[in-house]
Amino acid sequence: MARDARGGRPAAPRPRVQQAALVAAALFLLIGVLGFIPGITTDYGQLRFAGHHSGAKLLGLFQVSILHNAVHLLFGLAGLVLARSIAGARLFLAGGGAIYLALWLYGLVVEGLDEAGGANFLPVNNADNWLHLALGFGMIALGLLLSNKVGTGGRLDTPFDRP
Repeated sequence: MARDARGGRPAAPRPRVQQAALVAAALFLLIGVLGFIPGITTDYGQLRFAGHHSGAKLLGLFQVSILHNAVHLLFGLAGLVLARSIAGARLFLAGGGAIYLALWLYGLVVEGLDEAGGANFLPVNNADNWLHLALGFGMIALGLLLSNKVGTGGRLDTPFDRP
């Protein structure tokens, strides 16, 4: 049976919202790493730091750049840190979902208004847009629906200013 970090009583299983945040964070880290692997990322020779000129595509579908991959890695690291608490996990999932919905809107605007692609500094294509939409709604749903004790009158988490 698993024990807590101090070797005391058995450790309770992590709440589902924390588990979901850890899985999401791990997936973002994996995607960030895969974006730098030739073969998994097609046209790897066309990988640029940023901008619409990066012709590299993760899995031959999602347009990526060095900046795009770095954002995935940083997002994944932030998720690992935030998933240590219930409130942080909720923030990562719901807040991250809101960020991805904003990226979806950004992609639509860049695609619809900027024909030359100059504003597309974080290269996104149509496949990225659909993925960002699904990620946005999915992460928000997980952050809100998996919260521990929601609607029961119980505390969601220990406040940050108390041990």
